[in-house]
Amino acid sequence: MAIRQWSATPGGHVRKVTIGLLHPGEMGSAVGACLTRQGFGVLWASDGRSRASAGRAAATGLRDAGTVAGLAGQAGVILSICPPQAALAVARSVTGTPGPDQPVPGGPRPAGPAHRFSGVYVDANAVSPATAREVARIVEASGAGYVDGGIIGPPPISAGETRLYLSGPRAGEIAGLFAGTALDARVISDRPGQASALKMAYAAWTKGTAALLLAIRALARAEDVEAALLAEWQQSQPALPARSEAAASSAAGKGWRWAAEMEEIAATMAAASLPDGFHRSAAQIFTRLPRTPAAAGEGSLAAVTDALLATGQPG
Repeated sequence: MAIRQWSATPGGHVRKVTIGLLHPGEMGSAVGACLTRQGFGVLWASDGRSRASAGRAAATGLRDAGTVAGLAGQAGVILSICPPQAALAVARSVTGTPGPDQPVPGGPRPAGPAHRFSGVYVDANAVSPATAREVARIVEASGAGYVDGGIIGPPPISAGETRLYLSGPRAGEIAGLFAGTALDARVISDRPGQASALKMAYAAWTKGTAALLLAIRALARAEDVEAALLAEWQQSQPALPARSEAAASSAAGKGWRWAAEMEEIAATMAAASLPDGFHRSAAQIFTRLPRTPAAAGEGSLAAVTDALLATGQPG
């Protein structure tokens, strides 16, 4: 059954489908804002979430359903936008499906049978095609629909900067929700897993090379050849000094969250019978970065290479 963007109430009024958002992080809240500006009611679940999440939700105009159970019982569409390591747990929580995952700290509580979700679940997380297909299995076994998604670009504030790639038989219905918004939703296939594969291929380069540049700068610093390397780069690779500085700025305070994404990319490579070691090493690079938001000055390349080299020191 297709998503009904509009429905009539008993009083003859017309309303749009209600959308659930798990969760309003930087990306999720910006995606939610695209939908609220279109007149959709967008729900979030405050149970177990941080004050920062609550602040973003309030600023975006999201309505608090309290719990995932409450959200699942009201939403016709649910968008999952969370760290990749939480994707399976969130899907199980929404569908009330038991599984081996340990509870995610601050994560959603399982929806009870009375609130079992029966709409369309969109997994827009940075996961491997294999993980995407496992999410699809969980969702479809519960009786809900599934669409695979992958977001490329920054949080969608201005049009033309961010794409939401979608795949699966119902991908077109989800793309229609974002028509006219800052988020460019594009259907690439009716095969679940392909949107995730595209995201993996893209991030393998963008975040993978960021990890490589940071490791190179740390190595040059450790061997006291950083000035010589920068001089050579200025002559033969003039874009790399600025790119390495930008990589440090992006990775500081949130690079540790990219480690799981690198592991998903490594799994994608291995599933395609390709070497997976590079991206497993990239995950190790990002794991060495602090698990806290970057304070002033902590986004500098010197601070990031300090963290990389300090972690590698013998105890």
